[in-house]
Amino acid sequence: MTTQLILLGTAGGPAPKRTRSAPAQAIVVNGATYVIDCGNGVARQLVHAGIKLDSLRAVGITHHHSDHNADYGNLYLLAWAANLDHQVPAFGPPPLAEMTRHFLAMNRFDIDTRVVDEGLRPLDQLLDPHEITTDGVVFEDENVRITAARVDHPPIVDAFAYRVDTEDRSIVISGDTAPCENLVRLAAGADVLVHEVMYVPAVDEMVSQFNGTTLRNHLLASHTSVERVGALAKEAGVATLVLSHFVPTDADIPDEVWREHAAAGFGGEVVVGRDLLRL
Repeated sequence: MTTQLILLGTAGGPAPKRTRSAPAQAIVVNGATYVIDCGNGVARQLVHAGIKLDSLRAVGITHHHSDHNADYGNLYLLAWAANLDHQVPAFGPPPLAEMTRHFLAMNRFDIDTRVVDEGLRPLDQLLDPHEITTDGVVFEDENVRITAARVDHPPIVDAFAYRVDTEDRSIVISGDTAPCENLVRLAAGADVLVHEVMYVPAVDEMVSQFNGTTLRNHLLASHTSVERVGALAKEAGVATLVLSHFVPTDADIPDEVWREHAAAGFGGEVVVGRDLLRL
């Protein structure tokens, strides 16, 4: 077994970026694909990565900010048009089930037309949403075991990180979070930790260009500065720290700056993530 992690999108924030796509990760095991987060363009990024959309086996949402869930339903809709014909469970915080119902209703005309005109299996049969509100195993099959842990991302209460354990690797996706001991516990001994990062000097410059006090307060309260992430990785005892969800994204901060700050106090490998990077 060879488990691959593909960073589909490494930007932070909901607005489209020049240099990076919206947050999403794919973990591929034995030809089966497990997606964590569905930022805008996730289906296209899967195609760019050479991953067949009908290889989807499960979809996870860390929390309901639009940069993480904007294409949740669209991933299913577009995979369905690319021959997805089996049920794919989804897991994430409430109101995932309600969101799924509304998405199907919004696209009812297209869905019903294609079922009749193209002979596709009804899309409703392929979506299987499961809402999570507590820590623990949220999905398991012959390839993976996926475990959730609540993280600190105020004002959102139901925000989760996920750990994906396979026969040969363990990969943790932080989602959006301030420094969080529950995440450290989830990531204990993992091979790879994909963690969001923020560079505060560039944030200060960004918000100085407009009345951004409220935004700055949110970012500082609910995200992790790149200076702190190395210590968290060290505490967890992970082998490789992968930086992603860069805030701000389009500030033209050199990779070396991200890497040097993250590496402080951490003895493992630090990878500055980029879209479509395979690990």
